[in-house]
Amino acid sequence: MKFSSLYCFLLLLVIQTDFGQNEETSRKERRKMYYRRQRKSSSPIHRSSRQLGIQQMRIVTPAATLPVVNLDYSTEEKFESFLRFPGVEASYNVLPGKKGHCLANGMIMYNKAVWSPEPCTTCLCSNGRVLCDETKCHPQMCPQTVTPEGECCPVCSDTEQREPTSLLHKQQPSPWVEMHQALRKEELQFEEEEEIKQDEDREQKEKIPRPGDWGRPPNERQSREGGEQRPGEKGRQAHQHRNPARENENEDEDEDEDEDEDEDDDDAVRGDMFRMPSQLPIPATPRGIPPLPSRCSLSYKTISCISADLTQIPPLTAPEITSLELIGNSITSIPDEAFNGLPNLERLDLSRNNITSSGIGPKAFKLLKKLMRLNMDGNNLVAIPSELPSTLEELKINENNLQVIDEESLSDLNQLATLELEGNSLSETNVNSLAFKPLKSLSYLRLGRNKFRIIPQGLPASIEELYLENNQIEEITEISFNHTRKINVIVLRYNKIEENRIASLAWINQENLESIDLSYNKLYHVPSYLPKSLLHLVLIGNQIERIPGFVFGHMEPGLEYLYLSFNKLVDDGIDQVSFYGAYHSLRELFLDHNELKSMPPGVPEMKALHFLRLNNNKIRNILPEQICNSEEDGDSTLEHLHLENNYIKTREISPYAFSCIRSYSSVVLKPQNIK
Repeated sequence: MKFSSLYCFLLLLVIQTDFGQNEETSRKERRKMYYRRQRKSSSPIHRSSRQLGIQQMRIVTPAATLPVVNLDYSTEEKFESFLRFPGVEASYNVLPGKKGHCLANGMIMYNKAVWSPEPCTTCLCSNGRVLCDETKCHPQMCPQTVTPEGECCPVCSDTEQREPTSLLHKQQPSPWVEMHQALRKEELQFEEEEEIKQDEDREQKEKIPRPGDWGRPPNERQSREGGEQRPGEKGRQAHQHRNPARENENEDEDEDEDEDEDEDDDDAVRGDMFRMPSQLPIPATPRGIPPLPSRCSLSYKTISCISADLTQIPPLTAPEITSLELIGNSITSIPDEAFNGLPNLERLDLSRNNITSSGIGPKAFKLLKKLMRLNMDGNNLVAIPSELPSTLEELKINENNLQVIDEESLSDLNQLATLELEGNSLSETNVNSLAFKPLKSLSYLRLGRNKFRIIPQGLPASIEELYLENNQIEEITEISFNHTRKINVIVLRYNKIEENRIASLAWINQENLESIDLSYNKLYHVPSYLPKSLLHLVLIGNQIERIPGFVFGHMEPGLEYLYLSFNKLVDDGIDQVSFYGAYHSLRELFLDHNELKSMPPGVPEMKALHFLRLNNNKIRNILPEQICNSEEDGDSTLEHLHLENNYIKTREISPYAFSCIRSYSSVVLKPQNIK
C-alpha cells in the first residue's frame, strides 16, 4: 500500500513538472512543433486537411456598425476602414476631419452639435462619436389616438374627454406650455370644487336604510345617521334644498335611486374627473400666433412648412418662435417685412425654393438680430444676400448660381464659423481676393463643385477645414496656404493636379495639417514634400506607379493611414525604403486594385499595422517571410488582411505564411482568379 501511494505521488510530480515546462514554452515554439509534426506525417489525409483549412480561411467579417456615407466616387468599391474602432470593418468614406468632429450625411458636425437626421430622431456629436436617440412617447389613456402631421407622438382624438394636447406641449418648457398648465390647474381646481359640492349634496340626501331600519319612519333613520341633530331636521333641510329643482315627488324618488346607484360606482372610478369643464375653452393655437397655413405644423418654438405648396412667406407674428422651416416650396421672393413678426429667429431654412437675388429686399434679414443659422440651398441666387445679421454662425448657399463674391458680400460676419458655397459658378475670376477677410472666426469652408483653377486667395487665418473637390485646380503654389496655420483638413479630390505642380514649400511646414485627400487627380508618383504633421493621406484613383524612397521619412509622429487603391503600382515601384519613416506608425495600408505581382516589401516591419488590403492585384504566391517574421516572438497586429481576387493557389501557401496572425478569420483568400 505504501509502495502504491509513493508511486502515485512520483507520477503526479512528473506530470506537474512536464506541464510547467510546457507552459514556459513560447507560443512560437509550440506552433513550429505543431507544423513539424504535420510535415513529418506522410498521410495524404493529413496533408489534404491542412490545405483545405488554408483554402477555407476566408471568414465573413462582422458587418459595419457605423453609418455608411456614400461619396461621389465613380467606383462602386466600398473601402473598409479601421478608424478608432478596432475589430470592426467599417466602410471607408471620408477623411477623419478635426478631432472631436463627427460625420453625418456627408457633412462634418462640430463637437456638441445637435441635429435630426430623420423624424423622431435626435443626434448629438460628442467628441467624435455620434449618439442618436429616438423620441419616446408617453402612453395615451384614451380609446382613439391620432398622430398630427410633422409630429412623432400620438395624441387623443377626442378632445372633449381628454386633457388638451397642443403641438407645443413638449418636454421642454415654454410660455405656451405654462399657459396650458395654468388652464389645467384651473380645471383641476374647478373639478375639486365640484366634487366637494357633490359630496355635500350626497351627505344631505336620504341614506339607504340599513337592514335593521326597514320599516322605521324616515325621520328616525335620519336621527341615527345625523348624530346630535334632531330627528328629521337634516332630512327636512335637504328636502327643502332639493325641492325647487324637482317637478314632482316621483321624480325626486327616481333621482335618489339613480344617485344611490352611482355612489357605488364613484367609489372605484370618478368619470367626471376626466371631463373638461365647459366654461374653459381649448385654444386652437397659442395666444399671439395667428392660425398657421395648411400643411404647416408647430412644435416647440419651431414652425415647419415643409413642401406645403407655399408661394410666399406666410405672415406670422410670434415672438416666441426661434426656428422657421420653409423647405421645398415655391417661394420666389423675400420682402423687407417678411420676418418682422419673428424677431427672435435663430434658425431659418429656405432651402429648395425658387428665390432669386432680385426678389430679396435689401432689409429682408436686417431685423433678425439673433439669427445664427441660415440655409438657402437649392435656390436661384446669383449673389450673396446683403445686410445679413452679424450674429450668423452658419451660412449655406449650396446648389445656386452664385457668380460673384465681392469685398462687401461677407462684411460684418465676424462670427461666421461655417460657410458652404458648393455647386455654384465661382472661380478665381469672380471671387475677390479680399472677400474672406472679414470672416475672423471661419473654420469650415466648402467650395466644391465650382470652377476654381487655383486655390482661392485670401483664406482667413482661422480656417481649419477646406473642401475644394470637383473643381479644375491644376497647381498648388507656395503662397496657397501661407496664412492658414490652423488648417487641419484639405480635400482636393476630382481636380487636375500633377505632382510636379505642387510647390515644394506649399504645405511642408504646416504644423496642424493632418489629412489630405488628392484622390482622382493626375498623379503618377506619391507627392514629395508632404506636411510634417500628416497622419491621413488619400490618393485613390490616380495613375500612381511608384512610391519614392523616404517620401514619409520626415513626418512626425508619422503617417497612420495611406490609401493607394485603384492606381497602377507595380513591383518595381515599391521597395524597402518606400515606407521608411512610417514602419512604426502605419495602421492602415490600402494597395488594392493595382498591378502588384508579389507582396510589397516591409510588411513584417510594420509594427502598428492593423488593416492591409492587397486584393484585386496579380499576386501569385505568398512566401513565409513576406507577412510574418520568424525571428519575432510576438504576434502580428494585423486584424484584417485581404488577398482575394489575385492569382494565388491556396493549396501551395506555406503553413508558416500566416503563423503570426492571431486569428485566421482575419485573412480573406477567396475568391481567386484562374488564369
